[in-house]
Amino acid sequence: MKYTGLISVEQLASLADHDKVLIVDCRFDLGDTGLGRREFEISHLPGAVYADLDRDLSDQNRHGLGRHPFPSAAQFSRLLSSWGLLPGMQVVCYDGSNASMAARLWWMLRSVGHESVAVLDGGYAAWARAQLPLQTAQTVQTVRTPSHVDLHFDPTRFVDFGEIAADRSAEGLLLIDARPGPRFRGELEPIDPVAGHVPGAINRPVADNLGEDACFKPAATLRAEFAALLQGRPARAVAAMCGSGVTACHNLLAMHHAGMDGARLFAPSWSGWISDPTRPVAIGP
Repeated sequence: MKYTGLISVEQLASLADHDKVLIVDCRFDLGDTGLGRREFEISHLPGAVYADLDRDLSDQNRHGLGRHPFPSAAQFSRLLSSWGLLPGMQVVCYDGSNASMAARLWWMLRSVGHESVAVLDGGYAAWARAQLPLQTAQTVQTVRTPSHVDLHFDPTRFVDFGEIAADRSAEGLLLIDARPGPRFRGELEPIDPVAGHVPGAINRPVADNLGEDACFKPAATLRAEFAALLQGRPARAVAAMCGSGVTACHNLLAMHHAGMDGARLFAPSWSGWISDPTRPVAIGP
């Protein structure tokens, strides 16, 4: 069986010893960018490799594309090759918070055509709570055999600046921003130099996708909630965004879990939008 959205700790535990599963630890803290690596070195899921948001899942040398620009296809292919990715291999991503970092890698892999990728529901915390095995600094570390990967991003999965700047009402494009409400409304902005949101966007914070246990809400619940937001539009009319193109992928994962595929990503997101001071900014709901 292939997992393409979410995978539970029980399901992963049944796959964890399988040599055709690639587990990727995506733990990362925007306030302490080295924390995820340090946590990984202390303990991680058996056999996992580590993906750093800044160094592996972004290319900080690409300017005007937000705080976490996508790497080039060649860079991403080299990373996947170093992990030993093979065609059809099951990939499982996890992080230590709300699955936003793991969802970023999930979306990146799907965007290069690798569909057998899932996010661990509940992440590292759920695995630890279940008292399942962990690999520590004292255990023998897994060595993966490199492969040769040459993949390309599918441009149809992304929305560009032109589409966002155009009259979206005429096109029916719905821009959904995943940032917390106060940031979306421009009441505070702890990260970017300009507060507010793209005119015409609506707000769907990441926290709305999760239950009290920090796992995703049931598919039927998410389907009803997103259907209310879309108001009859098809999923392909959605463009997901956030501060830098990371947490936006959480909404894309939630929609996939709800059976609503086809939404696209505005990867530069808010930090990319405000890189040009001539672009309009909205404040308030």
